[in-house]
Amino acid sequence: MAAPSDDQLGFAPDDDAPIGYMKRTRDYYAAIGYTTPYRWAHYTSAPFQPLAKPLSDARVALITTAAPFDPAKGDQGPGAKYNGGAKFYAVYDGDTSQPHDVRISHIAYDRVHTSARDSGTWFPLAQLKRLEQEGRIGSLGPRFFGAPTNRSHRVTIDTDAPEILARCRADGVDAAVLVPNCPVCHQTVSLVARHLEANGISTVVMGCAKDIAEHAAVPRLLFSDFPLGNSAGKPHDVASQALTLELALRVLESAVGPQTTVQSPLRWSEDHSWKRDYSNADALSPEELTRLRREFDAQKEIAKGLRERVA
Repeated sequence: MAAPSDDQLGFAPDDDAPIGYMKRTRDYYAAIGYTTPYRWAHYTSAPFQPLAKPLSDARVALITTAAPFDPAKGDQGPGAKYNGGAKFYAVYDGDTSQPHDVRISHIAYDRVHTSARDSGTWFPLAQLKRLEQEGRIGSLGPRFFGAPTNRSHRVTIDTDAPEILARCRADGVDAAVLVPNCPVCHQTVSLVARHLEANGISTVVMGCAKDIAEHAAVPRLLFSDFPLGNSAGKPHDVASQALTLELALRVLESAVGPQTTVQSPLRWSEDHSWKRDYSNADALSPEELTRLRREFDAQKEIAKGLRERVA
């Protein structure tokens, strides 16, 4: 008698699993000619700060890796190519009582399967303000904070994370929701979350790159198996965005110890083929790899100039 098929058993396809972004990006950069592999931040334990008060009494900060729109910095619109000129290299903040146009053209989100037309998928300010009005959270911090997407672990740990901590303390923050977009963004906010947690502020990361956040031993993670750029929910789907934030807050409230990961039950679509596309060097021709190396080198020079001006 033949063994039952996967379909009969109800199994999902083997490749319908979270993308391994560390391996995917390492292979991609090797394919375009970078021979020294990037070392991702790795910890085997995490700091942990239980919520010191009920969430309905707590002040919550929003931390983002999105950049303020600046019309002088080139195309930052929906579907824009990677724009190194729109990067920022110092922590910034914004008044949460005001609307903000923050965008993700400066980072490597999934440009094939999402268009970056709805900022609600990466910047849940409106959802947090709603929850403040409803009493789900005690208050929203008066400022949100922008965390630079820095490939340098040392700069993030020694400069950016302490700066964000200082601003959170100045605002009387009890907890923080951190929302990354690209692979390096996930590492950045994981390191920031660790620093905040070690200094008495509870955190939860809303992310799509599970392997990177867990490799860095983030204290709490709400994982959404969506294309990068959609950590806060599906585009033009307010119910999805509301549920994703609510799930993150439940992780913030209920985690009993560090390195707690909860996966959202939401699926991007029933077609999982999008998981094969992101930075997949095996799917690219030699000509495409050469072009991508040329484009990446050009963007590196732009970013280098920006860093030097900040320094």
